[in-house]
Amino acid sequence: MEVENTWSEDRKYTRAPPPPLPTPRNGRKQRRNKCLAAIALILGIFLTLLILGLTGFKVKRPVTTIHSVVLKELQTSLDIPRLKAYFNISLDMNLSIKNENKIGFKFTHSCVFLNYRGQVVGDVSIPAGEISADKTVYMDLTVTFMADRLLSNSDLYADVISGTLPVSTSTRISGKVIIGIFKIHAASYTSCDIIIDVKNKSVAKQTCHSKTKL
Repeated sequence: MEVENTWSEDRKYTRAPPPPLPTPRNGRKQRRNKCLAAIALILGIFLTLLILGLTGFKVKRPVTTIHSVVLKELQTSLDIPRLKAYFNISLDMNLSIKNENKIGFKFTHSCVFLNYRGQVVGDVSIPAGEISADKTVYMDLTVTFMADRLLSNSDLYADVISGTLPVSTSTRISGKVIIGIFKIHAASYTSCDIIIDVKNKSVAKQTCHSKTKL
């Protein structure tokens, strides 16, 4: 007689319950907290700027000043039959850039341009740099008149014959002042009208103007 034994085993597997879905109340609370955090950040920045402004930390424009323009070299020659004038001219300039801010001012690469009757006839580079708080940087520059740019200008001959040569210089210094996460751009413009005495080989008159912009 055979006896058949049958074994059965029920195995039960359980899974972790899914996380509860956020309720509308929790969603509104999270959005409210984010809004409050953003408002607090904006108010903090505003109060910081207000305090800096009231304590004399206002952003000021750089001041560019041309102190002197001296005629370094002047060589002239006249071609009377062709009514043309040939000459070489160099001007020595002393200028300064003053930073009146309580923090450093970084300025980009710039140029001083020499102009003759609205035409650029020479330039000299001003390399990029940084000026510390309440400091002034002085520069000595030499601008050379590129006479080859004026070979077709008929006014040049007449000016040399008259004994006076009108030229002008223009300079633009631009940069930024960094306060925390803010970058405030500022620029300074300076121009000079110069009358050169050809006979005496000197600067007869110069008038300079400056303006700044934030």
